[in-house]
Amino acid sequence: MVTIIDATGLRLGRLASIVAKRSLQGEEIAIVNAEQCVVSGGRATVIADYDHKRKRGSREGGPFFPRRPDHIIKRTIRGMVPYKRARGADALRRVMVHVGVPDEFQGAEFEILDEAHIDGLSTPKFVTLGEISTVLGAKF
Repeated sequence: MVTIIDATGLRLGRLASIVAKRSLQGEEIAIVNAEQCVVSGGRATVIADYDHKRKRGSREGGPFFPRRPDHIIKRTIRGMVPYKRARGADALRRVMVHVGVPDEFQGAEFEILDEAHIDGLSTPKFVTLGEISTVLGAKF
């Protein structure tokens, strides 16, 4: 049984930590609408931070940072699991992230994570992953 989480209006860090913990416990999770997940902070600051990460390092040897919203979420979750060990690698395989809602999940019931919702922000400043990805040059 796959748990489907709708990322619309959810904070990236909170979503990633919840998903990482649950996948380490053996739960299979699919995240949909990745482009509507939000990162808190001012638009210019957040975009400059992501752009700096992407340009850092040599082109041939990496480190390589993702541009697409689904890959950004997966990379954030990867940072919260011990992905170099078997337990963490298995947990990461149990997580699927999608832009939009794929046909297989049409009409399915989505889980809503209240503890990660944007309503918990103390500031009205945030940027969606779709905006960040567009500025970074992603085509999704």
